[in-house]
Amino acid sequence: MLPRAAKRAANSLTHIKRSFFVPSTRKKVIFSGIQPTGIPHLGNYLGALQRWVQQQNEADEDTKLIYSLVDLHAITLWQNPAQLRQWRKESLAILLAIGLDPKRSTIFFQSHVPAHSELMWILSCTASVGYLSRMTQWKSKMSVEDNAKPFDTPLQLGLFSYPVLQAADILVHRATHVPVGEDQSQHLEFTRNCAATFNHNYGQVLVEPETVLSPAKRIMSLLEPQKKMSKSALNPKSRILIIDSSETIKKKVNAALTDSIDSITFDPDGRPGLANLLQILYHLENSSTGSVEDLASDMVDISKRALKERVAHAIEQHLLPIRERYQEVLVADGGQFLDDVAREGADKAGKSADATMTIVRDAVGL
Repeated sequence: MLPRAAKRAANSLTHIKRSFFVPSTRKKVIFSGIQPTGIPHLGNYLGALQRWVQQQNEADEDTKLIYSLVDLHAITLWQNPAQLRQWRKESLAILLAIGLDPKRSTIFFQSHVPAHSELMWILSCTASVGYLSRMTQWKSKMSVEDNAKPFDTPLQLGLFSYPVLQAADILVHRATHVPVGEDQSQHLEFTRNCAATFNHNYGQVLVEPETVLSPAKRIMSLLEPQKKMSKSALNPKSRILIIDSSETIKKKVNAALTDSIDSITFDPDGRPGLANLLQILYHLENSSTGSVEDLASDMVDISKRALKERVAHAIEQHLLPIRERYQEVLVADGGQFLDDVAREGADKAGKSADATMTIVRDAVGL
């Protein structure tokens, strides 16, 4: 056994080493992720993806931007392997098509950076099972019935513990800010709890990130406007994919559920279908002044058919350049361009994660 003085010296040296290797947290690091489980819909775009591009374009040069396609999260529910491979490719192409620049932002597949999984295990050794059992979203995931599975399992460990992986995604890159919607704020609280528990046990190693609540842009289902627009809804007419053709967009908007009242008013509770169309129009027309209520007042005398035509036109005008860019990116250099972007993104993300894992491994004695 080491004498007490030697122990104190060793602990002091370890503290100095950690202080030396811990990257400065003064620089802003923004992290966001999305599952590659199909083409994003209009709600995904207006709710998160559009904001990612704005963050990239408005951020200071010193701000580090990290965007991940979280494919390990995708398999908490069974996925057809061939379909998942295709979705991963398409999802990367989508992120480039909407305007993310791999030279400015780090864009990568989660599974390409093993440090995410390694940190998840280390965090799992200090994470609270009781806290996990109180998380709300894992129960809702268990209720998904339209995802075909080759076998029935009452409860998968990955489905229960995926918030730990989500915490690792954020903490391994020392993110200082994580933009989320209100329905994800509980996960950021859990992430901070994981970091605080680890730091209590091993010293100030991990960065506790700040929650950045994104402006609410809740786009609802076109057919069930009381529910959010969703990739998993059985009827594809309930959502507009961001690569839908002009004709498809028109058909889906024309079929959107409204009501039998003639006038145009904004009433989310009493007239949710009409309110949803007005919200979509308001967000797409980049209304810098006024409100959605003002927009409804300006349209009070037009027909619902005319409103739908205007909504369909606004969607098409906004999504057309994304759709064209997507088709170009998907086949660029025979598909090699996407492979190169994925490889370069994994390299940058790997270096970011490895810097953290060097400190974490030292802290826990590995």
